[in-house]
Amino acid sequence: MNKKYFFFDIDGTLTERVSRKIVPSAQQALNELQENGHFVAIATGRAHYKARAFMEEVGLHNMVCCGGAALVFNDELIVNTPLELDKAIAICNQAEQLGYGILLQLTDSIDVYAKNDLFIQQVGERKEPTNYIFDSSLDYNSLTNIFKIYISIPKEDEEKLTLKDTLGNLRFVEDYLMFQYDAKNIGIENMMNHLQANIENVVVFGDDYNDLIMFDERWTSIAMGNGCDALKEKATYVTDTNINDGIYKACKKFNWV
Repeated sequence: MNKKYFFFDIDGTLTERVSRKIVPSAQQALNELQENGHFVAIATGRAHYKARAFMEEVGLHNMVCCGGAALVFNDELIVNTPLELDKAIAICNQAEQLGYGILLQLTDSIDVYAKNDLFIQQVGERKEPTNYIFDSSLDYNSLTNIFKIYISIPKEDEEKLTLKDTLGNLRFVEDYLMFQYDAKNIGIENMMNHLQANIENVVVFGDDYNDLIMFDERWTSIAMGNGCDALKEKATYVTDTNINDGIYKACKKFNWV
């Protein structure tokens, strides 16, 4: 058997977007791939603390998470790289000068830290479970780790934050900008280096724009039939939709299951 190293996106790939439950045939594919001796992992932008429960629920033990900044191997978190500190602090200072609210994730948890409640005043609370810790003495310049930054800047004002593109950023929620790693391809490469395995044997599955970065020409990239057109154009192969057994059909086609 030619061992492959599989990395699966979660939302819209393994799971059905409305129910957020794994598609039964996708679960079957994960099970059979592991039974056949392949390496199987999650590849997600979610933080480790948010993604671990899903990883365990579907019976996996490996994961690239935090947008590529963190690696889980055999259930152990072996790497969790924070943002480049100098750049992160500079962005915080500029956003504060511009009058926008700032939340910081300083640990691998639901805790976020802020000097005040300006972020909530401007855009409301985050759309996910969050424990807010307000500390008026918080000094950005004295921080040693920053894993994520949330800034309540409207999309139309982003050009005011001239340091915006010095770090990876995304706008999953319309109301605020989030700074985090966006390099799942690098995370996959780092995992393969850890495994001392040939990168040509990587296979990735994805469906949306945030998966474009992990569709690398060095390995096999499979787009879901329900995926965006840009991803399909970049893919090695386009399979059926996820709810129409797309993952299992692709694995069957290439004789992986």
